[in-house]
Amino acid sequence: MATPHPALHPTEAGLPPPSPVAAEHGARVLAHLRAQIAQAPATGNAEQTISFADFMQQVLYAPGLGYYAAGATKLGGAGDFVTAPELSSLFGATLADAFAPLGDCVVIELGAGTGKLARDFLAAAPSQTYRILEVSADLRERQRQTLSGLPVTWLDALPKRIDGLVLANEVLDAVPCEVVRFADDHYQQARVTMIDDHFEWRWQPLLDGALLAAAKHRVPPVEGYQSEINLEAEALVATLASRLGDGALCFIDYGFPRREYYLAERRSGTLACHYQQRVHFDPLILAGLQDVTAHVDFTAMAEAAVDAGASVICYATQAQFLLHGGLLNRLQGAQFASEAAHANALNAVQKLVSPAEMGELFKVLVVGKGEAVERLASLAAVDQCFRL
Repeated sequence: MATPHPALHPTEAGLPPPSPVAAEHGARVLAHLRAQIAQAPATGNAEQTISFADFMQQVLYAPGLGYYAAGATKLGGAGDFVTAPELSSLFGATLADAFAPLGDCVVIELGAGTGKLARDFLAAAPSQTYRILEVSADLRERQRQTLSGLPVTWLDALPKRIDGLVLANEVLDAVPCEVVRFADDHYQQARVTMIDDHFEWRWQPLLDGALLAAAKHRVPPVEGYQSEINLEAEALVATLASRLGDGALCFIDYGFPRREYYLAERRSGTLACHYQQRVHFDPLILAGLQDVTAHVDFTAMAEAAVDAGASVICYATQAQFLLHGGLLNRLQGAQFASEAAHANALNAVQKLVSPAEMGELFKVLVVGKGEAVERLASLAAVDQCFRL
């Protein structure tokens, strides 16, 4: 990332310009962020900045304004990106099969998107009790439409005790993260300021605290090396694990174990943005109009869960997990209305498991407590926790 950040118009970045309605919404987001930065304390040079994590929190989740809190279509072919449940109903059905050894239990899905995963999971396991915790009012309404008539309830907060199964598909990557770098012989934290009508990066030395400790432990001391640390995602995993009674947590996301996350050659980090089915790497443009994500450090998530008393049951690639869970059996047993529908299903399964698509980049981390650990012991067949 360059400093200062150039005032790019999306077309100059090779991206289509926002529609007039989207541009008007973007202007409201800019005004909101301008006010947020104006309220921030000034640094030594009298410039006001906010941390990148605070910036990411606002552009994604500011009430009525953030990307996930406003009304634009986000998922699916008409949105900005496509998730595994949108690709194939076999994804949710296979997850239901993989966790069938838990028996009838409460399933809590975090960040349920359109509700497609819930619908497909319940179609395969109709006796389960299904609950959704969704922070986006817009997506919650879309879920209600998708799941109309099905036995699904919505939660406003996590239960104090969790027994059963928690599903988090592409949740951790959207938890606001910090960006750090090693420069001038010390670690620095990325911050964001606003100049005229665009945002610019600023860097502040890390002097103490948990972020510096994590940076020293994880980020190579190589001049100019930059990456992400997501203490908030780790805290979420720790909270879930600490409240887990007898059950399991399943996290599915793109990411790496730590030794691969902070490779010397990955010196620009993993931040990525999704906008109208395009991926680019500038999170400071299109505020509120694009998704902003970072890959998941699965070692950090496993450590957070174990520190909270859970056991790692399985860490595997998405391909390994789905194939072990019976994805191909589900495909073989499915009925299709036409040859074209069959071909589309085959293509979707290929994307889910191919190393060139989602199969290798996406990982599955399952942790648990109580009898659930023994009930899911068969997952040891594909466990690669030695990579964490």
